[in-house]
Amino acid sequence: MNLKKIYGCLTGVATLSALLVSCNTSEAGIKVAPEVQKVVPDSCGKIALDLDLEVPSGYVSPRSRLIVVPQLCDSSRILMDLDPLVLDAPIFTKKMQRKQKLDGYLDPYAGYARNIENPRRVQKLNYVAQFDLPEGEHNGNRILGVVTTDGCGECSAMDTVLMAVIVDPVELIKKEALQLEWIEPEFVIRPKIRKGRGEARLQFIINRYDIRLDLGENRQEMEHMLQTLKPIVEDTLAQLTSLEIYGLASADGPLSFNTPLARNRANSAQKWLENQLQLSREQRSVITSDSRPEGWMPVLEAMVRANDPDSVSVKAILEKYASFNDDVQERYIRKLPCWKNIRERYLQKDRKVEYVYTYMIRSFTTDKELLEMYQKRPDAFNEEELLRVSTLKTDPHEKMEVYRTILHYFPQSQVAANNLAILLLREGKGEEAEQVLHSLDSLTDYALNTLAATYVYQNQYERAIELLDTKKDSMREARYNLGLVRAMQRRLGEAYELLRPYEDVNTAIVALSLNKNPEAEDIMQKDASTTPLSNYVRAMIAARLQKRNSIFEPLRKAIIDEKLRIRAVGEYDFMPYHDDVWWKDLFDQK
Repeated sequence: MNLKKIYGCLTGVATLSALLVSCNTSEAGIKVAPEVQKVVPDSCGKIALDLDLEVPSGYVSPRSRLIVVPQLCDSSRILMDLDPLVLDAPIFTKKMQRKQKLDGYLDPYAGYARNIENPRRVQKLNYVAQFDLPEGEHNGNRILGVVTTDGCGECSAMDTVLMAVIVDPVELIKKEALQLEWIEPEFVIRPKIRKGRGEARLQFIINRYDIRLDLGENRQEMEHMLQTLKPIVEDTLAQLTSLEIYGLASADGPLSFNTPLARNRANSAQKWLENQLQLSREQRSVITSDSRPEGWMPVLEAMVRANDPDSVSVKAILEKYASFNDDVQERYIRKLPCWKNIRERYLQKDRKVEYVYTYMIRSFTTDKELLEMYQKRPDAFNEEELLRVSTLKTDPHEKMEVYRTILHYFPQSQVAANNLAILLLREGKGEEAEQVLHSLDSLTDYALNTLAATYVYQNQYERAIELLDTKKDSMREARYNLGLVRAMQRRLGEAYELLRPYEDVNTAIVALSLNKNPEAEDIMQKDASTTPLSNYVRAMIAARLQKRNSIFEPLRKAIIDEKLRIRAVGEYDFMPYHDDVWWKDLFDQK
């Protein structure tokens, strides 16, 4: 539809803001009968209009065309145009027909035009339309009909008529209202015992146990063992509590010979470490060495990895003689036709020395010490100590840094992940919060509820509902949040049933959306909250129930919030009071 002509008229006559103020002020103009329509968006964000316009007698001359272009407007701009309503008087109709026949004129309004026989009579015109709202909030937006009478293709008159106002209390419900469980962990001092293990593959001269660093990779293997243990021994916060070194007795050969040989090799490794680490007598006292039979299982495992078909025979022997020692098992393995291949390919040329160690880290018990040591040695903390540090931080970004540190050292920390996700949501970072929670292998109920909130922040309502629905009967927060999500979807009946037991400001908002104004009043009488939002809702309720004297005080307290102040100016429920002295004083109107 070409509205260039109409916009030209608008530009030459008045600004949109002026039009919004002056709408429907003339008793002789077009009006909505019986009154301006209040419309609420449906669950799909659609608006449905079905209203009657009344055109006074004589408003349209016999030679004129009346065009009403409904426009969705906010306080300062036109958001979209709707299909026009076009009314043609008799003489205009004849002129248009002649013009089409003689000149081939294509009427842009042909599909919308309605013919009237007698313009001197009052005309009642039904207007029906359905449209999708653009993105954004629309409470208080108007459907403003721009009226043009067009006789000879020129603008001859113009008026405006307020056709409908969007009333959407649900927009007052914000994602920040979701109930999330912030976890304040109890600080319990626990012993910080840490364990580790490793191995060294060493080569020895046959039947000898002394370690030759010049053989094979012996130097590298022993240095690796040394570098594993040295930081623990030298750490002033750590105390080595045990170090067990085992020489693994080879499966090949008599067990009675291999066992002491393996023990002596472990002992050699122990002495070398003690000398390199320069251990005290007390430190040496926690180190032990011994032997352990390696058995034939490693040989079988190597054969299986190599897809060796003879592994079946070896496995059968080990299963049959599982209760016997290595010597018995070796006796039967040696009889296999594949023995030579086993000896050459799978028997280890080197010998393993395994070590298992435990050590204790000093606990930090005071808040001062925790904060000081966190800056120096976060690696020396256990999860409980780090969580305590997080409670000592007041700045949200500092808290977030601590939680990220916790997840670095303790990736499955439910508390750290949950609380970090909540802080990220407070900054509107739904996707990042989701990623934090998805890093956990499993989720507690409170973390699951927080995960649902991350979906809400990303407008993924159905994913949120899927999670919340499973917990709505067992978790109060999940049921409440499910109610909020249903409200955001404008599935108001479901939302009200879910939220009714909570009787808070959001329950009252949903009640207002359903036009349950007395119920909303009852809820807010029980709600003791004094937030700007709570007071705003109280003012709305008073306005709807026409309790004029009860509007001012809660509204005064509400509009300290600038967003609510702006909303109040366009709130349809407050429009009947715009001429009151208290309103003008409240909003500094001269």
